[in-house]
Amino acid sequence: MDLEEKWEKALKHTEIVRARLRNLLTFEPTHLPYIFLGESAVNMGDTVVRKGKVVVDKPLLILPPHYPQFEGFKFKDDFNVDEEKIRTFLLLRGLSFPSLKYTNEISSLEIYEGSLEKATKEFKGELERKEDVQTGLILGPEDCWQFSIIIYTGILMLKSASGDIKRILERFRRRGR
Repeated sequence: MDLEEKWEKALKHTEIVRARLRNLLTFEPTHLPYIFLGESAVNMGDTVVRKGKVVVDKPLLILPPHYPQFEGFKFKDDFNVDEEKIRTFLLLRGLSFPSLKYTNEISSLEIYEGSLEKATKEFKGELERKEDVQTGLILGPEDCWQFSIIIYTGILMLKSASGDIKRILERFRRRGR
């Protein structure tokens, strides 16, 4: 399956069961913890559980517009493509991410012995019991988990955009006085 097919598969099958409630931070790094669940292709009837976080931060260098940096998504390992090809691939599909650094950090990768439906109920219940409003719960195809995580990150960025614009304008107004 090529990159285009993986992308289409992720678009079609990614489901955000529970999203982070707070908006992304405008002027400092934002940590987006997540739990990704996908049906195992190896152990039929089991679920692959990826826990991690995406850190959205300003890069150390000033980058041109729409030049995001994706680190830790293992595109080279899983699809044999480099970061530049991913940037171009997303841009050609009308997805322009801000020129920020998106670092994916996986904290655990495990197999849940049970169906995706059962795993979803368990992890959703666990997040609710803990009153965890920061961690997202994402379902998607295991063979293109990277795209599901990028879709989740993009949705959160879009949700935060109007508030970011207001905060940036307010900062400029305060500096102008």
